[in-house]
Amino acid sequence: MEDCTAKSEPPVCNSNSTAMLNHHGPGKEDDSISAASASDVQDRLSSLELRVQQQEDEITVMKAALADVLRRLALSEDSAAASAKKQASGKGQNPLREAYSMSCIANGGSSGRKSHRDSSNISVAKKETLSSAAKSGSERKRERPAMEGIKEKEEPPPANEVPASSPQTPSPSSHPPSPHPPTPQRQTPESKGPSSAKSRGSSAKRGMERSQSSTWDSGEDSRNKLVKAASTSKLLAKVAKNAEKHKDPVISQEGEYVKMFMRGRPITMFIPSDVENSDDIRTELPPERLKLEWVYGYRGRDCRANVYLLPTGEIVYFIASVVVLFNYEERTQRHYLGHTDCVKCLAVHPDKIRIATGQIAGVDKDGRPLQPHVRVWDSVSLSTLQMIGQGVFERGVGSLAFSKADSGTHLSVIDDSNEHMLTVWDWQKKSKIAEIKTTNEVVLAVEFHPTDANTIVTCGKSHIFFWTWSGTSLARKQGIFGKYEKPKFVQCLAFLSNGDILTGDSGGVMLIWSRSNVEPAPGKGPKGAFQISRQIKAHDGSVFTLCQMRNGTLLTGGGKDHKIILWDHDLNPEREIEVPDQYGTIRAVAEGKGEQFLVGTSRNFILRGTFNDGFQVEVQGHTDELWGLATHPFRDTFLTCAQDSQVCLWNAVDHTLEWTRLLDVHGHCADFHPSGAVVAIGTKSGKWYALDAETRDLVAIHTDGNEQLSVMRYSVDGALLAVGSHDNFIYLYTVSDNGRKYSRYGKCTGHSSYITHLDWSPDNKFIMSNSGDYEILYWDIPNGCKLIRNRSECKDIDWATYTCVLGFHVFGVWPEGSDGTDINALIRSHNRKVIALADDFCKVHLFQYPCSRFKAPSHKYGAHSSHVTNVSFLHRDSHLISTGGKDTSIMQWRLVEKTPSLVPSDSALGLSDTLMLSPSPRGVASLPLTPLTPQTPTEPPLLPLATSTNAVITPPLTPGAEVVDIQEVGLTGPTANGRQESSPDSPPPSNEPTLTSDSTLSPKDSLEPSDDTATPSDEGTPFSLPC
Repeated sequence: MEDCTAKSEPPVCNSNSTAMLNHHGPGKEDDSISAASASDVQDRLSSLELRVQQQEDEITVMKAALADVLRRLALSEDSAAASAKKQASGKGQNPLREAYSMSCIANGGSSGRKSHRDSSNISVAKKETLSSAAKSGSERKRERPAMEGIKEKEEPPPANEVPASSPQTPSPSSHPPSPHPPTPQRQTPESKGPSSAKSRGSSAKRGMERSQSSTWDSGEDSRNKLVKAASTSKLLAKVAKNAEKHKDPVISQEGEYVKMFMRGRPITMFIPSDVENSDDIRTELPPERLKLEWVYGYRGRDCRANVYLLPTGEIVYFIASVVVLFNYEERTQRHYLGHTDCVKCLAVHPDKIRIATGQIAGVDKDGRPLQPHVRVWDSVSLSTLQMIGQGVFERGVGSLAFSKADSGTHLSVIDDSNEHMLTVWDWQKKSKIAEIKTTNEVVLAVEFHPTDANTIVTCGKSHIFFWTWSGTSLARKQGIFGKYEKPKFVQCLAFLSNGDILTGDSGGVMLIWSRSNVEPAPGKGPKGAFQISRQIKAHDGSVFTLCQMRNGTLLTGGGKDHKIILWDHDLNPEREIEVPDQYGTIRAVAEGKGEQFLVGTSRNFILRGTFNDGFQVEVQGHTDELWGLATHPFRDTFLTCAQDSQVCLWNAVDHTLEWTRLLDVHGHCADFHPSGAVVAIGTKSGKWYALDAETRDLVAIHTDGNEQLSVMRYSVDGALLAVGSHDNFIYLYTVSDNGRKYSRYGKCTGHSSYITHLDWSPDNKFIMSNSGDYEILYWDIPNGCKLIRNRSECKDIDWATYTCVLGFHVFGVWPEGSDGTDINALIRSHNRKVIALADDFCKVHLFQYPCSRFKAPSHKYGAHSSHVTNVSFLHRDSHLISTGGKDTSIMQWRLVEKTPSLVPSDSALGLSDTLMLSPSPRGVASLPLTPLTPQTPTEPPLLPLATSTNAVITPPLTPGAEVVDIQEVGLTGPTANGRQESSPDSPPPSNEPTLTSDSTLSPKDSLEPSDDTATPSDEGTPFSLPC
């Protein structure tokens, strides 16, 4: 291995660059040198030389493509001229066609346009021809792919083609890298290279163009020229269109490589030697499936009144598109997974069993809208009882409430449209009874009066409305504040035992509204209007939430003062407690068991507390966009980091947070040292940290550039660390002292866009990397971090990990027509059987490995409501962890391998699923507690299971409860691109035919090996449209 110490200049990828640098003199030795440093002259010179070299190679390839285009143009123009002579009137030319043709020639023939491009190293023939093709908008974008498509057809590149210089490699630009991959429309190198590259054909073509300009005003000749120009434009457009259509991967005639196309650009992947015939490769659905086991996090930052305690002892709340039922005593979770996008509000039926949840509108991967709606479901069986409001609500569902006086027969809903429409539904019949516009201002809450079935109350920005509901009509009466100060927001409302209404507002005041029996003046509204009878100063800052207790007392939660106050029956304060600042402000308060109460906060905590004992954290998570994920090399723990600057280490067995640390910058990526003692964390500022994995103490801190670090990856033996940056470089460090000491080893220079993914070879000698412009490059680390020009030399390397999203073994995961940004992360399991994938459409996929067949099928799972940013397997492949971006959620999925069922297919799933149903005791470390068995401690199990110590099977769903048709909720077969819609996790069915539980299957459900859809009863049923 060459001596590349930290005090020497990091090696670059080619010896020519080194020679050039030596010619200019030695650079300064600086251990902290970075790409963005103004003094880094050598790196800049090297980069410029590399660009020139790339441009020269690219020009050679473009000339070959140009020759073919000119040949086609000559044939086309001859035929066009012949047809034009037949039309010979001259005066009957279509004005629109003539104007279009004129614009084509004018765009390419202006002297000013030629003058500033005389230094071009590309032929004038191409310049003039492309200019005459009306290069505007979409045609300009198609120009380059057209050339590449022709080249692909006529002249396949040799095996030793230089990757950085090939047509699929974009020419480098002096602009900083974009956060998104560039489109094929990019600056060509023609204006940067030497002028000596002009061909003889170019001068001939230039002469022809000048001749055309000089005879422009001649009658019939000029019209012939117009026709020629138009035909040229059409031909180029047709070539470009055909090139764009050519999206399926192409295998070379020699069977040496596969080319797939991303945004019209070819990506070459060489076929390994052990693959005799790539046409014989078959990719099937993997036998493994995923079952959602645990959800980390809670959505409190922008929601309210979304935490409740059910009679089963479960806390119900939501995050992303999942509604979680969490039993904090048993440490188990169940999940309702019927929603297709973010859940924003929640209401509990008076029977405390049925629950209504509302979601926002969304867009699927094809741009089709996903309609907002409300789902009413059974919290025991997790079955959907009704789905209402599709096509009625706009943008989303803001708040909702069940009626109380008529035992919850009706449901009121406020949507998020500009008019904030109030609708009243008979939800069991799925019929809308009444609808009315409320106000253009924000509406924060809606409630039915508990004793007067005809009264509905809404409140929000500067208003409170009392609605009288009669049949299909709703009459509004606005609350008058009179002598009392009108608040900016009426935040919340509750009902007292005497029927009075209590509101809390942004001024920290509680108002009691009592019904007046005085006859109003004519035309002034209905009799019995509500008026303010009492004012109480409750909190400093706003009164954010009110909770009426069973014993008639009241809990209030303040915003600014962080206090929870207990009020007696006469609304006198009895006790108070302050929520610590680190938990954020209060968003929701609910009654708990005994003297306990539950608190949801703006920093996504759910706390359980009493006035005597303080608070205990039950649920917590990140508060901002989440990207970084790393799993421990031999323990069941994993680490996450996010833009909230928090670094969190989670225990996957106990589902608890082991420790957290706050950084001074936003975290973005992470990786554990193979010893497990240290974890490296990359940030958005170019700084990275090494932390002790046990004590969270800072071990080392370094800076590489001033742009975002996108990937951290230790070599297999832990002796090297690769740091991929958005400044297009990969920085190499030698690692010693079990991951505690780092020194700069070198730098890989050659990518023309930001680094996205990288992997090491098992012998630590090579790196494979992907970039934002779809490059696949390989690096020889011992020989000075050199770029390997002949990529075919690396086709047989068995990579230690596989996280690169572009490569022969994984190209089948890409959906048809992908723009290159659809896949955020990919990982191969340690046993090399499956690939897990995180996409931009809120889905987690499971593919078979290797996946070297286009449009490969996959199991697809929904639970996230934002782009899935990362995935990683635990060290034994027992579980998969996925992270959401904007939804800030962490999902823990259990891998389950399906086996043939031992009982009829309409009554149970495979035996292996059933054997993994029952949760283990909390102390057992072999597998995490399974949160999928419903917990109803008040009822004994119908049939004890030998492996269960605390599982209780719930009673069956009452007849007629399931009214949603299976097709309506999206049980679909294979999709158009070959992917299978798979069920997100749900309570798995039992294999005992006589055992009734929440996992009972319907006879309609298909249990074919390729079908992973869930039944309505276990409510893994997503819509067929992705999130």
